Amino acid sequence: MTGDRPVLLGLLLYLLVAAAPTLLFWLALRLIPAAVEAFSDRLARRRRPSGPCLESSVANLRRLRREMRGAAQPTQVRRLALYAAYDDTLIEVCGFVGVDPPLGSATDSDRAFARLLTEAELEEAGVSLDPA
Repeated sequence: MTGDRPVLLGLLLYLLVAAAPTLLFWLALRLIPAAVEAFSDRLARRRRPSGPCLESSVANLRRLRREMRGAAQPTQVRRLALYAAYDDTLIEVCGFVGVDPPLGSATDSDRAFARLLTEAELEEAGVSLDPA
C-alpha cells in the first residue's frame, strides 16, 4: 500500500500527534504556576505602601513634639532642623488623614501660626498629638 506522502513525513506527523498533548501538558505544569506566582508578586508589590504608615508617622510627630516642648536646643541649627522635621511630619500626617494643611503654603513669618492651625485641624480630624 503506497500512500501519497513519504514515509518520513508520516512518521513526523505521527510523532507530532502523539507527543503534542504530552508536551503541552508538561509546559502547562511548568508555566502556569510560575505565571501565577509572578502575578501574585506583582499584586503584592503594588499593595505594599511606599512610605511609612500612619501610625509610625504619628509616633514620629509625637516624638518631635515632645522634643520641641522639652528643653531648649543647644544650637540654632538644631532648633531649625527640629522645626523643619516637625513641619514635614505634620504635612505628611495631614496627607494620610485627608486634611488640607495650612502649613504647606505658609511663608516664613506665618509658619508658627500655620503650624498651630495645622495642629488644630489634625486634632479635629481625630489625631491626638498629646495623648494622656
